[in-house]
Amino acid sequence: MHLITQILHNRDKISWKNDVLSGIIVALVSIPIAMGYATIAGLPAVYGLYGSLFPILVFGLITTSPQFVVGVDAMPAGMVGSLITTLGLESGVSLAPVMAILTGIWFILFYLIRADRVIKYISTPVMSGFISGVGITIIMMQIPKLFGGTPGVGEIDSLLVNIWNNLGSFNPVSFCLGLGTIVIILVCKKFIPRVPMTAVMLVVGAVLSYFCDLSQYGVSMLSSVEGTLPSFIIPDFGVLSGHFVDCLFQSMSIALVIMAQTLLASGKYAMKYNYKLNTRNELLAYAGMNLVSGFTGCCPINGSVSRAGIADSTGAKSQMLSIAAFVTMLLVIFFVTPYFYLLPVPILTAIVITALIGIVDFSMAARLFKCNKNELLIFICSMMGGLVFGTVNGVLIGVVLSFGEVAVRGVNPPDTFVGRIPGHGNFHSLNRNSNAKPIAGAVIYRFNGNLFFANIDKFISTLEKSIRSNTICVIVDARGISSIDITSIDKIIGFNDSLRSRGIKFYLTEHDGALNDQIKRFGGDKLIHGGVVRQTISLALRDAGINRPYPLEDVDSRIFLENAGMHIEDIKELTEFEWLFGEDAAYQIEQMARKTADEIIASPDPVKLEEEL
Repeated sequence: MHLITQILHNRDKISWKNDVLSGIIVALVSIPIAMGYATIAGLPAVYGLYGSLFPILVFGLITTSPQFVVGVDAMPAGMVGSLITTLGLESGVSLAPVMAILTGIWFILFYLIRADRVIKYISTPVMSGFISGVGITIIMMQIPKLFGGTPGVGEIDSLLVNIWNNLGSFNPVSFCLGLGTIVIILVCKKFIPRVPMTAVMLVVGAVLSYFCDLSQYGVSMLSSVEGTLPSFIIPDFGVLSGHFVDCLFQSMSIALVIMAQTLLASGKYAMKYNYKLNTRNELLAYAGMNLVSGFTGCCPINGSVSRAGIADSTGAKSQMLSIAAFVTMLLVIFFVTPYFYLLPVPILTAIVITALIGIVDFSMAARLFKCNKNELLIFICSMMGGLVFGTVNGVLIGVVLSFGEVAVRGVNPPDTFVGRIPGHGNFHSLNRNSNAKPIAGAVIYRFNGNLFFANIDKFISTLEKSIRSNTICVIVDARGISSIDITSIDKIIGFNDSLRSRGIKFYLTEHDGALNDQIKRFGGDKLIHGGVVRQTISLALRDAGINRPYPLEDVDSRIFLENAGMHIEDIKELTEFEWLFGEDAAYQIEQMARKTADEIIASPDPVKLEEEL
């Protein structure tokens, strides 16, 4: 098993110590968070501990990720809670384990059909937006419990109404406990992140309750729980009666969300530590942990990004941490659960809210705002889909947006017109290189995407707009085109005929020979035999009668170099800066010059200073 292999590869005492310490810390952090998420799924709080017991051990035995952690988590808990509300059930005791088993069965099916490959089609903005939407939804569900009210259900409109209606039962002591816990945890997370403040605050709440009897002030408390192991059960599938399709579809949505979120997160650790993650094998790990969860009465289990981050920060190198977490949770169940009656609900709720704040990806929104407004829109739409239309529809919207994003990029791939730089070889983007000039009489267009029915009209329109009175040839640098469809071939043939009638030659160049096979297969023999397809831009220019040295528009190469007072190497250096930084090239050059000047002035060597000046 992978766990045994990982332990053998990390058998020195230091690694074992780190793994065991990581497991203990993860278990302590999981206690309050998992208990809170269990209540969101309609289960008694203790089931959060049960879900962090055998499922995490099974996952550790199967997974190929040395330090990733799973447990009861916000996403599946919120989706199960939403389904409970939809079906009008009072609790999730009967439904949650059935959903866990259905989720496990979906993962077995995903394993058989190799569904892990689907992940590559789900973008980070889509997944981050959806997770953020669900996180905000669950936070709004829990807000009334901070001040003594009852949690809400439904979408954002219903949740806002529920918060307003619960203001009448506002309890100032509960509110102070809840808000104070949130502030303390968030502040300590910033300044002392290694301290498991969620566990600390849970202990603080129990101590306050023991000495002050918070219940006499109207503060809700958890119920007492007997310290026993979970019983293995056969869930009552009769709960699906009349709702089978709804539950089947929701369990598939839960499985898709778990697969996407957990594979993406564990994949980042694989890249960070340079090991291979067997994504298909991971699906079996997810199936195993959810089946075990269902047969012990718990809800679906998910990968936990926050707890995995804690394990990583404490130096975990193998799934020995899962064994340590299992043993720690076992001790908690036997010796701590009888004292659950001392735990104030507002503090537990506040702990859950602080954990949920961590999954609302404000940093991703800020990053997209700076660099890509289109992906920011996708992030917002995915987030609002979960908030407004519910988790199931949010999943559908996220999937549609993912494929829509792929389609949009295919329709609008990067493109540019290219020319030459005096004294410099090759062809360079006119937009990105200030010294690049168009070749007189030639339009050279670089298209970095596949040509198909959705973008061929834009492709031809762009070329048409670039034609001037002195144009004698239009050349497409097609090195970025790896495939073409029959619609594009037909329209390119028509475009070529139109140009020829105006005395302008058209060429496709620089592409791989496999594209020629497609052109012939789709009826483009006329282009092949008519001299339209050439191997290089230089051959196309020569065929059009434009020979070296290429005449540049409004520029004499020799005069350009003399007036600029630049050597060819200087131009090459500037070209590289513009290639690297684009519009920021001038700023970067200025910063480098300023840094060099500061270093010269600060030089303690007067001889060197004089030489540099």
